[in-house]
Amino acid sequence: MIDLLTPIFGISIFLFLFVCFAYIGVPLWLWSLYAAGILGVYQAPLWAWISLGVLALIFNIPQLRQRLITVYIVRAIAALKLLPKISDTEREAIEAGNVWVDGEFFSGKPNFKRLLSEPYPQLSPEIQSFLDNQVEKVCQMATDWEIHVRKDLPPEVWDYLKQERFFGMMIPQEYGGLGFSNLAYSTVMTKLASRSFTYTATVGVTNSLGPAKLLLRYGTQAQKDYYLPRLAKGEEIPCFALTEPNAGSDASSMVSNGVVFKGNDDKLYLRLNWQKRYITLATIATLMGLAFKLRDPDNLLGKREDVGITCVLIPTNTPGVIIDRRHDPMGVPFYNSPTVGQDVVVSVDQIIGGVEQAGQGWKMLMQSLAAGRGISFPATCTGIAKFVTRVTGAYARVRRQFGLNIGRFEGIEEPLARIGGLTYLMEAARLYTVGAVDRGEQPAVISAIAKYNFTELSRKIINDGMDIMGGAGICLGSRNLLANIYTATPIPITVEGANILTRTMIIFGQGAIRSHPYIYREIEALKKSDVKTFDRLFWHHLGSFVSNFCRTILLSLSRGYLASSPVAGTTSKYYRKLAWASATFAFFTDLSLIVYGGTLKRQEKLTGRFADILSWMYLGTATLRRFEAEGCNPEDFPLVHWSMQYAFAQIQQGFLGIFNNLSLPLLGIVAAWWRLNPIGTMPSDRLGSKIARIMQTPGTQRDNLTVNIYIPTNTEEALGRLESAFLLSFKSELILQKIKTANNLRKLAQEKLATLLHDALEAGIINPNDIELLTQAESVRNDAIQVDSFAILGA
Repeated sequence: MIDLLTPIFGISIFLFLFVCFAYIGVPLWLWSLYAAGILGVYQAPLWAWISLGVLALIFNIPQLRQRLITVYIVRAIAALKLLPKISDTEREAIEAGNVWVDGEFFSGKPNFKRLLSEPYPQLSPEIQSFLDNQVEKVCQMATDWEIHVRKDLPPEVWDYLKQERFFGMMIPQEYGGLGFSNLAYSTVMTKLASRSFTYTATVGVTNSLGPAKLLLRYGTQAQKDYYLPRLAKGEEIPCFALTEPNAGSDASSMVSNGVVFKGNDDKLYLRLNWQKRYITLATIATLMGLAFKLRDPDNLLGKREDVGITCVLIPTNTPGVIIDRRHDPMGVPFYNSPTVGQDVVVSVDQIIGGVEQAGQGWKMLMQSLAAGRGISFPATCTGIAKFVTRVTGAYARVRRQFGLNIGRFEGIEEPLARIGGLTYLMEAARLYTVGAVDRGEQPAVISAIAKYNFTELSRKIINDGMDIMGGAGICLGSRNLLANIYTATPIPITVEGANILTRTMIIFGQGAIRSHPYIYREIEALKKSDVKTFDRLFWHHLGSFVSNFCRTILLSLSRGYLASSPVAGTTSKYYRKLAWASATFAFFTDLSLIVYGGTLKRQEKLTGRFADILSWMYLGTATLRRFEAEGCNPEDFPLVHWSMQYAFAQIQQGFLGIFNNLSLPLLGIVAAWWRLNPIGTMPSDRLGSKIARIMQTPGTQRDNLTVNIYIPTNTEEALGRLESAFLLSFKSELILQKIKTANNLRKLAQEKLATLLHDALEAGIINPNDIELLTQAESVRNDAIQVDSFAILGA
């Protein structure tokens, strides 16, 4: 046998098999056969066969492996502190919700058939009717500028919102609400956001994190029967008080407190004291949800003295409740307020869920946030993105400089492409996420990804929009379409988990534990001293680590082409690149855990880069899902290609940041290789130009990109005026093109426009209606680009 196989050839064969086995991830017994094959080919001595036999028995018989190997690994992990410790607060946050498609990316081998089978929801005719009628009407009732000037919604708008159950969209019909799905609620919020941020802030808090949502999930039947109908009709205006001056995301620092005591009537009560801030709707609320730390010094509830964080319902007319002040968040006129409670007394029956739920408040909040952050923020930000897309596309065609529409300048095309491409991607991710929640998923990590990335992307989009609008974007008044959105943009970035925290601590810090196929279960097994369970998990984990190492190398060398794709055609390369990205991400996640152990969560610059990679893998997957679900329309290729190339460019930057900063030998070589062999680069200028043209051309593509936003037909309003000018400009340009074509063909001899029009009319190239349209278009265009001015006070 040795004569037939030269050493080099034999080594090559076995190395090839090793890589293949590792790439696939074969079980331990097959590795044992692999080792036996090597010994057989090279006629190994008896001692080698005996050694292999002993090792094979130890590794393949779980009982032997646990006693002879795994128990010592357990001790070493504990001594070296390789796995992070988890506090009770962290545990409740990690256990909130469930693992969804995020687990696929942490595996290193995403199941794309599963990812493409996830629901892509469609609006029912009933919900579309609600959008086209009730939502359309409420948007017509007040412009964003009118709301800004009044510093509030007009009274008739408040009345209409209550009348049409906007505050009870998510409350079931049996309690008087609309019983909407998350998709329906999200789409309503998208349209409201395209009208005014104040609409979404007002309507959103009543339907997302607040008393209604907590009551639906945890409330007693008596609490539901009493409060939900009142909340649905707007008879009660809710708020939820969580944040304190020294306790934002750090719930353990909460100082708001309550004490259980027995009243003179032998009933149990709570005496509450609190100081909260940043509470939306607080100053006009009639019903407050409050999170506080509950103590029971006499053990009247039968739990313990320190019961823990608890949620309670408090009518705001209760003595001691103070809601007489108001914050001013960036001048945006939604109600946001501090609140103080001084010796407020309520019955223990006001605890949400009753006495049984005392001490479960943080878990309740985390579980509600797990889904909520993935609905309200993406809806609001997508509505803003669609609105900016509509406005800037029209403005780029209407506004002229140097005799040309500014949209023809490459300097304008570049931000237009970002706006349009990111809007397509955001709508894809909004629907992908909301479809999962409607199916019963509570994807905590994905919700954090959605909250962070949608708010950040909307910030990019509005900044680009302001640059394109120029002076028209900074002069306040009823004609200004973007300034109030620009001003409000920092607000969603800071609330429900500030973005810096969300990126560096939640997306990856919690995701690496919660979404990883093995880590959390390994931690739990170690905590319980369950060697048997840990043994099973650890060796599978080790096999996954080796497999992802080989997959990372081979997929990088092949640029992903060794991976399979669930689809054929031009988008198949993106699935292969996602497999490449996932394998690399999973391998370096495990490698970072080995290097930093339990301190990894404090390496926030590093975890932030991991979060970016995970985020863009998800956003890219959602984009591909949208393209498939909408029938793989070839007209959408520019939007899909731009979005995917942009996503992989962000993934590339994330990996380079990790390679340059992870303290390990040889990673400098890896970083150099990734620069030479990047997983992605930014989209080309030519591709961006195609998106800019879509945004500046009336038709189906532009309408699909901005579907279900509010577009006024009244030309006395800013957007209605701009849309009219846009359509007339497009039509007039077609007429002018006919004249220019004729002139180039020497059918017309003159060059001045007035003379050209006369000659074109005489030559029958245009007709009187064309001249009337050109005149009207120029008048409307000139009106649309005007900005507001105001009388000087005292002049």
